[in-house]
Amino acid sequence: MMYNFRPEIKIENASKACYGYSEINAELKSRIGALQSNVITIECYPTLNEEELLNKLITPLNPTLIINALELFYDVKTINKMIERNITDDRIFGLMSHHSFEDFIDRQQKQALDQKIKQVHTIGGRVVIYGVGASLVYPADLLIYADLTRWEVQTRYRSGTYSNWQADNAGEDSLRMIKRGYFFEWRVADKLKKEIFSKIDYFLDTHIEGEPKLIDGKSYQAAMGQIAKQPFSLVPFFDPGIWGGHWMQEKFNFRKDEINLAWSFNGVPEENSLILNFDEIKMEVPANNLVFSQPLALLGERVYGRFGAEFPIRFNFLDTIGGSNLSLQVHPKTDYVQDVFGANYTQDESYYILEAADQAKIYLGVKNGVSKAQLMTELTKAANGEGSFPDKELIYQQEVKKHDHYSIPGGTIHSSGANAVVLEISSTPNRFTFKLWDWDRVDLDGLPRPVHLIHGEQNIDITRDEDWVKRELVNPFEVINKGPGWQEERTGLHELEFIETRRHTFSVPVIHESHGSVNVFNLVEGEEAIVESVDDSFAPFVVHYAQTFIIPEQIKTYKISPYGTSIGKTIMTIKAFVR
Repeated sequence: MMYNFRPEIKIENASKACYGYSEINAELKSRIGALQSNVITIECYPTLNEEELLNKLITPLNPTLIINALELFYDVKTINKMIERNITDDRIFGLMSHHSFEDFIDRQQKQALDQKIKQVHTIGGRVVIYGVGASLVYPADLLIYADLTRWEVQTRYRSGTYSNWQADNAGEDSLRMIKRGYFFEWRVADKLKKEIFSKIDYFLDTHIEGEPKLIDGKSYQAAMGQIAKQPFSLVPFFDPGIWGGHWMQEKFNFRKDEINLAWSFNGVPEENSLILNFDEIKMEVPANNLVFSQPLALLGERVYGRFGAEFPIRFNFLDTIGGSNLSLQVHPKTDYVQDVFGANYTQDESYYILEAADQAKIYLGVKNGVSKAQLMTELTKAANGEGSFPDKELIYQQEVKKHDHYSIPGGTIHSSGANAVVLEISSTPNRFTFKLWDWDRVDLDGLPRPVHLIHGEQNIDITRDEDWVKRELVNPFEVINKGPGWQEERTGLHELEFIETRRHTFSVPVIHESHGSVNVFNLVEGEEAIVESVDDSFAPFVVHYAQTFIIPEQIKTYKISPYGTSIGKTIMTIKAFVR
């Protein structure tokens, strides 16, 4: 089957991008000469290869003075002390940081650097400042932003070669490195990026080492504006896991040499990327940059007013076909995630069953009559190695079939069993999973999978038993509109959750409304569909089976039809938006 692993967006009316250090250096030298720039600043997202920048980009510019932004900040030990409350001793969880990079500036160092730069100015010399926080050292005459997606950052953590910012921890447990990124590093880096976004003269893509691409800021900003007016897909990434299956490997004919593929994150702008095609030079950029630069057009006024410049919906796949059960887990309730972790809202979710083999099941809530004391006693015994957890006695289990849909509000015990493919539709926070039991496994790294019974006990809602689950969470399908050749159903999520989902089953064109929110879709049945404008405001957009795609709220009305090999057949989409 067709599946687009590298969807790209053709950018219209843009300046020509530069490819390779030779072209980039020529462009920058021309710009520097024309503007008589004395201070060239290269702001970097954490975990960028700064040594490559120094050797291949900065040194050829022949500056009089080169400053690494690390010189601006306190030493590693001092910074670690300042953020220890955010980082905590826990392997997985921290406390959301509200710091800015300015909090870590050594004022004496700042004065010394100012003096150095002024001395170079007196002789008409050139200064290049680079690194994380470089834009805070001294006002820039030319500002370049060298960027990375969060998924690439996590890949670099795993390599053992890169450290967190100001941490000197290359080779550390990658889960601890990701925790530091999620709760601290990415927060302050994104805050600075948003502050300087409109001032950036050039954007630099260094995802592929040795193959940089550069585009001017005006063209980049125009590209963001263009994307916010059309349907688009993010670049998916895939990852193996201890419970992972083989459906994606087989269905997509992809990475079959790996042990399995457990995850596909295909609708998560915080971590996914966009590929921008500037006249065949293809730049990979964090999708979050679109959220930062076009929040109103993308999200809509109501959603932006509620969440700020944050994309609140996420889509991903969980594949256990030929694999095993996910951990038994629970997500926090809203007040807990706010009070304990400093997050704005919790990780509510749902499982839409994209595929299911015989006897595939979901674990959802507890059996009738189970008390929290009884549950926690058995979970604690299992965590202490005193026998396996009696899941059949205590947890409600139900066989699932293709196209079922289950809501999972925070506080509900749940797990996807083996031999299913789940389209997980959830709110964006993705670090707040409290594992309660993991079927006595160790992870792919050989370390025990961590459980979080202290957090879990305080969030399990024991009233969500079999009767409540069947009544409230299982297949809440309601036909709300229909016509010749099409039907629209409300499929959830539960009233405790802010996401609404609609399933359309159709063999003819269907008109959609935005509902005042960004819309996120997946083609859950059928080979191809086409998204078309009702007023010719964007080009037709073709999607394939299992592809996630996003419709900005700025597009108030649009049409989706069967396409290509699906013409004359009945197909299905699932659609999510903020109520």
